[in-house]
Amino acid sequence: MRDHLLPRIASGAMLLLLAACGDRSTLSPGADVGTHPLLVSPVSSLIPTVDIAPAKGWPPGARPAAAEGLAVQAYASGLDHPRWLHVLPNGDVLVAESNAPRQPAKTGIKAWVQKKVMERAGAGVPSANRITLLRDADGDGVAEVKTVFLKGLNSPFGMALVGDTLYVANTDGIVRFPYRAGDTAIGAPAEPVALLPGGPLNHHWTKNIIASPDGRKLYATVGSNSNVAENGMDQEVDRAAILEVDIASGKTRLFASGLRNPNGLAWNPETGVLWTVVNERDEIGSDLVPDYLTSVKGGGFYGWPYSWYGRHVDARVRPQRPELVARAIVPDYALGAHVAALGLAFYTGALLPQFTNGALIGQHGSWNRKPLSGYNVVYVPFREGKPAGKPVELLTGFLNQDGEAQGRPVGVAVDGKGAILVADDVGNVVWRVTPAAP
Repeated sequence: MRDHLLPRIASGAMLLLLAACGDRSTLSPGADVGTHPLLVSPVSSLIPTVDIAPAKGWPPGARPAAAEGLAVQAYASGLDHPRWLHVLPNGDVLVAESNAPRQPAKTGIKAWVQKKVMERAGAGVPSANRITLLRDADGDGVAEVKTVFLKGLNSPFGMALVGDTLYVANTDGIVRFPYRAGDTAIGAPAEPVALLPGGPLNHHWTKNIIASPDGRKLYATVGSNSNVAENGMDQEVDRAAILEVDIASGKTRLFASGLRNPNGLAWNPETGVLWTVVNERDEIGSDLVPDYLTSVKGGGFYGWPYSWYGRHVDARVRPQRPELVARAIVPDYALGAHVAALGLAFYTGALLPQFTNGALIGQHGSWNRKPLSGYNVVYVPFREGKPAGKPVELLTGFLNQDGEAQGRPVGVAVDGKGAILVADDVGNVVWRVTPAAP
């Protein structure tokens, strides 16, 4: 046997061993979803539950399965780890091709497991560090123009256009660029706006932004630097939070906290309230903790790391903070344990009126749960500004029959014609969802 194959075989054997360990979900499907999820007791284990869907990619001609009455086709393909989407007023679509920045190697079994999980799940590729512009000039639902719009960024993710200025959230700060309608590339240098927590650890690297309706402020998501503050709370300053940034001065303040890893941000079209989707903590069982969709209250505290789903105390955290737990806000809506909800958009288009004012959510998929969860795009109906009913799967089939990930949905957006766009960072595709042909 060749010596260079030994580490790979040993690595694979260890992952198979880990996959054989850990607990399994005992809840009925859907019990951990909705406004009143069933919450079980935490499971304690020295070895975390690991169940990885290896990144496979789509075979030629394959695509996700769309719900009845819907059709899906590739809007753009051949991308490099597309993560996030932003639709410009003229209909052009910006896609952040991005991944985690290079970081110092961590030591220990947990760090090794995390690294192998990410590699196996397709997240180990270098970051392209760019934003690409997609344009469907002839209106056939496929982007025939694909150009590098911005390059030399630092693990970019969120984007926001305010007037003639485009704001981009790198992993360590917000920058801006001048923008003119119709531009297919920007050559101007980045102008710093505000720093965001980064650093050598930077456990959750994705930073999303959304502009306030009046264009005076940006709201930025910053995930935690750990699972449950095991690196110390001094490493969590302004993290597990949504920050408010004054555009004119660049001054930043804490807007809401205790949100382990918020990603998608969207303004509710009926109430004007800010909503987000949050990835909750790991390693206390396949049925805990539900990731969630929630409205965001200014000054609100949502529990992390001291408690989960409101005031359920996490005994692993030291020291405890009962005074914070006592004011922890219960999220509005559970999406299910470990689904990895990332993308969020409220539907306000005319093409698919059955989804009006509801939430579209891209669920990247689990690694700390048996059986696998997520790996789909769902719609949560809303009534009078609040979730009303169980989620409906819009796109499935991202996992094949062998449990391999053909794709993994991330960002979602609504294009200028009302179709739903989905970034797929394993399939390297942006999908477009429309009504099915009669």
